[in-house]
Amino acid sequence: MMEKLKEKLAILPDQPGCYLMKDRQGTIIYVGKAKVLKNRVRSYFTGTHDGKTQLLVSEIEDFEYIITSSNLEALILEFNLIKKYDPKYNVMLKDDKSYPFLKVTFEEQPRLITTRIVKKDKGKYFGPYPNAAAASETKKLLDRLYPLRKCSTLPDRVCLYYHINQCLGPCIQEVSEETNRQMVEEITRFLNGGHKEIKKDLMLKMERAAEALEFERAKEYRDQIQHIEAVMEKQKMTIADDVDRDVFGFAFNKGWMCVQVFFVRQGRLIERDVSLFPVYQEADEEFLTFLGQFYSQKEHLKPKEIFLPSSIDKDLASEFIQVRTVHPQKGSKKELVELANKNAEAALKDKFLLIERDEAKTVRAIENLGIALNIRTPHVIEAFDNSNIQGVDPVSAMVSFVDGKPNRKGYRKYKVKTVQGPDDYESMREVVRRRYLRLLKEKQPLPDLIVIDGGKGQISAAQSVLEDELGLSIPVCGLAKDDKHRTSQLMMGEPPEVVPLKRDSQEFYMLQRIQDEVHRFAITFHRQIRSKSLFASVLDEIEGVGEKRKRVLLKHFGSVKKMKEADLEEFRSIGIPEKIAKALLEKLQES
Repeated sequence: MMEKLKEKLAILPDQPGCYLMKDRQGTIIYVGKAKVLKNRVRSYFTGTHDGKTQLLVSEIEDFEYIITSSNLEALILEFNLIKKYDPKYNVMLKDDKSYPFLKVTFEEQPRLITTRIVKKDKGKYFGPYPNAAAASETKKLLDRLYPLRKCSTLPDRVCLYYHINQCLGPCIQEVSEETNRQMVEEITRFLNGGHKEIKKDLMLKMERAAEALEFERAKEYRDQIQHIEAVMEKQKMTIADDVDRDVFGFAFNKGWMCVQVFFVRQGRLIERDVSLFPVYQEADEEFLTFLGQFYSQKEHLKPKEIFLPSSIDKDLASEFIQVRTVHPQKGSKKELVELANKNAEAALKDKFLLIERDEAKTVRAIENLGIALNIRTPHVIEAFDNSNIQGVDPVSAMVSFVDGKPNRKGYRKYKVKTVQGPDDYESMREVVRRRYLRLLKEKQPLPDLIVIDGGKGQISAAQSVLEDELGLSIPVCGLAKDDKHRTSQLMMGEPPEVVPLKRDSQEFYMLQRIQDEVHRFAITFHRQIRSKSLFASVLDEIEGVGEKRKRVLLKHFGSVKKMKEADLEEFRSIGIPEKIAKALLEKLQES
């Protein structure tokens, strides 16, 4: 360990706070919190750790810390530091799930809609409904009970909804503010767990209508009651009350955590959310960090109450996320937390089994590839691909795979500088030269195998640079494609010859994945470059747009398409004069 680190570790305080781990470039790669900084930070540099923690520790060249006055302060500070620095070893929940919500819009004539986007627009949101069918069924029921308008813009005549009594028809007649307010209040009451009361009200109305011999009206009330029963009884009852709550459970093993969240709405378990991620701190502390990130996402509205496992400090959690938290002690509520924990344990167990099977396949594939190519096992593979359209904006990309898995921090993009026109061989020579000359200068480790997207010409181009210019003897192979652009042959040697490899073998599938990934990465980069070039060329033709304004426009819009869709007000908002904005829009319309 470096002397500098030893000295800093020796004087760490025994107080709560946050620590920021840095690599040799001074980049913050991990942020953590601690009840006692001295104990936590020192623990990284003593004892044994799992592989991923060893990798983190191997990159730590320095650290700094911030003392806080309480554990809550440390928790909040950690959350904010992770958002600010986005360290590569911290898991930022980038949830790609999009759950539907029911929303009553804030309009003169409000609507009840299903949406997956939550905005601060004064609308009333209810959910989430991870089960989209449950949201749809509930909306259909409410449409029958409360005939708010359905059209996004008012037409000049009534539609089908008016004729089936699911809209009051504000397009042809006045619907008072009071009528709309009452319906919105009823919908809100229903979705906040008041469906039983509403059902009782309807039963009273049905009885009164029957007594008054208004049998058609009584039948309408009966149908509405039956619809409520049909929709609400489809969802299994889990808790006797109707409080909306989220129920959390988690499991922790081998440096991985699984968190399961049960969404309970109106006393019914409607769906669950599952998150799996690597961790580097104590399980309870990682869970609290997860909790803060979970509710910082728009998709996760805070319910009235949260159930937590008993190991979690509920008071600290409550202060952190500003929601009432509970440790259920008995009955169905406690069973629900236990069920969430059991599900988390099962998901984690399944993950390890899948990892073991996948790793076993990958290890065999790498070993077999080495045998087929007559080289040592290629643990580190780097692959190259070129991309251009008729020689315009030529680029190249490189991806890195370590033990058969993408190593995205090792990916690189290259703008081809010295080649004019569509010359694939010279482009390959340039980027291979730039890549490995840099590794040699920085004394970085070299890959075990280089994979070229192409056949004999591309392989020979790469080999000539490595051997004749740089004096390196890194094995190079190429993946040639057939006339349908599918990977068909593995080639290697000097001159390159076909290496027999079964198309249904794991090693062939692995090479296909590598080739697909480098091609995807190269194409994406080329599109970005093309888009920026087109953007810049349009701006160059407008008088009054210099480099400064060009940067402002590029940063704000990013593409010609988005700039084309803008109005004058959007240009004014970023400081572009109206005259120049008009000239730009006119030019864009011509293109």
